Amino acid sequence: MAEQNVGRFPDPHEFQVPEELQGWEEMYPSHHLFSKERAEWEKAQFWYQDKIHAPEPLPPLDHIFQEAWQIALSQYTTRVFCIPPAQGIAQRMVGCYMYICAIAPPPEEVIGKKAQLFEKRVFYVFEHYDELWDKWLEKFRALGKEMAAVEIPKELPEFVPEEEVLPAPTGCYVSYDLMEAFDRLVNMMFKGWQYHFEMLNLTYLAYLMFADVCRKLFPGISESAIGKMVAGAYVSMFRPEEELCRLARLAHDSRGVAEILKKDISVDEKLEELKKLPDGRAWVEEYEKAKDPWFYVSCGSGWLHHEGSWITQPEIPFEYIKGYVKRLENGETIERSLDEIDKQRDRIVAEYRELIKSDEDRKSFDEAYKTIRTIYRYAEDHLFWVEHWFHTIWFQKIRELGALLVKYDMLGEVDDIFLFNRYEIPELLTELSTAWALGVGIPTRGAYYKAKAEKRKKILDAAKKWNPIPALGVPPEEVAEPFTIMLWGITTDKVKEWLKGVEAPAAEDVNEIKGFASSAGVAEGPARVLKLLKEITELQPGEILVCPSTNPSWAPVFTKIKAAVTDIGGLTSHAAIVCREYGVPSVTGTGVATQVIKTGDIVRVDGDTGVVTIVKRA
Repeated sequence: MAEQNVGRFPDPHEFQVPEELQGWEEMYPSHHLFSKERAEWEKAQFWYQDKIHAPEPLPPLDHIFQEAWQIALSQYTTRVFCIPPAQGIAQRMVGCYMYICAIAPPPEEVIGKKAQLFEKRVFYVFEHYDELWDKWLEKFRALGKEMAAVEIPKELPEFVPEEEVLPAPTGCYVSYDLMEAFDRLVNMMFKGWQYHFEMLNLTYLAYLMFADVCRKLFPGISESAIGKMVAGAYVSMFRPEEELCRLARLAHDSRGVAEILKKDISVDEKLEELKKLPDGRAWVEEYEKAKDPWFYVSCGSGWLHHEGSWITQPEIPFEYIKGYVKRLENGETIERSLDEIDKQRDRIVAEYRELIKSDEDRKSFDEAYKTIRTIYRYAEDHLFWVEHWFHTIWFQKIRELGALLVKYDMLGEVDDIFLFNRYEIPELLTELSTAWALGVGIPTRGAYYKAKAEKRKKILDAAKKWNPIPALGVPPEEVAEPFTIMLWGITTDKVKEWLKGVEAPAAEDVNEIKGFASSAGVAEGPARVLKLLKEITELQPGEILVCPSTNPSWAPVFTKIKAAVTDIGGLTSHAAIVCREYGVPSVTGTGVATQVIKTGDIVRVDGDTGVVTIVKRA
């Protein structure tokens, strides 16, 4: 590793990765690597690891989502809605991990040009959001259905079927269909991500504008108070959990259904037993209705193929339903209390509004508040449809291609297709199509592709054991870029700690950690530290959830935990939004919570000050 200069992180062009990762660069597109052609610019930037979108080593095909959001996010800021000082976010891969940097503001003359377009375009969206959302959802669902309808050949026939030749040749055959299918899937994925950011940046902008108005009108107002004023929204991301609650209540009120759901048997066995009962058959019918689209929710973030979804891992939603049924039998409420959140929000808004002295300031507050309450739900509304429903469809279709490649001995396992990036897969498909077209007895390079897949598995496994440096390049004197702070939770103080090479202190030496006061309230209880996705089922009622970052599919646990603490994320991160929606105290972006807190520790979470205290060690 190059010697680190004082006041900066290692040069991204000289930074070395562990020897076990040799060959990692081959997995990713060359334009996502640091390069000598862009060296002068790249060396001058501040790059930090994106632990929100890529918290672990990226399998090559899963990298497509990162490519897609880099373009989509950036263009809406720079070219579409023309937010005057804002530019895009650039990405680079290092040792299977992704680093990003916020681009510095453009020259003043460009800012001036953008300003002329900004107000007209942005405020139109604010004023017409509801009708625009309806149009957005209609076109996005149509895109998802189009992707689901893409036909992947199940086999390459010995001879083309008669109906494709007579009475007139169709002109294109399975060799073309195979290659076209993947191209269409890729194009639709990029289109989906273009849609994804259609109003997302404006959602965060509206939050910034509202928060700025509040800070000017109410000096000293806490971030948690601002968050309370925004909370309370009926959004699509919470619908899967609401469907679980509905199914649990239906089971609780039906004859014999709850007893079967509580059994320690497989999901298939439960369904077979349910179909033998009249009420059970009615319950299964409702379950089938809920599955599409609401069970197309990822078991994780939706960004990685190996996370699975409720569709592919039904034992997860069934385990949640089982827990809900038991809670109903104990007389507990299982749904989130939207009424209570609404009352608290309306009360705090009224209290602060009473403090405003002038009509002009009151108008400013009312307009900013109306905007944020109207558009802010997009942050979680679009999330379900893109990262969950749409990505689940993508993974299903890609696995169909993987199965075909396994059938013809090009790959060893179906999921090995995810070990090749989107530029490499056309090569596999073209080679397979060519071998079929040439006739019988034509060899393919299956051994070559299988060996490459095995090599990449080893590299990704080695990368998981590596703890890469949090940043590269030249840090700013002050981290001021708002999205960097709001979404990723990267602050000036955190960067200074990284520069000092501050290691996570020994757990026993720490009794207090600090982060963002993301959701108001104070709670105390035993900690449950979850570092792996599969551990979520271990969470018990009344515990404090401590994790790197929360996943949207974890919504069912938010009605039983006392509070949440995360390593990553700012005031508009998913953890912050969800905790506010469920009225759960939260401190996000602590950086070290999962390293210094142990399961069983008694911790006190203060969502008003952003302080987490370890009251008693387990």
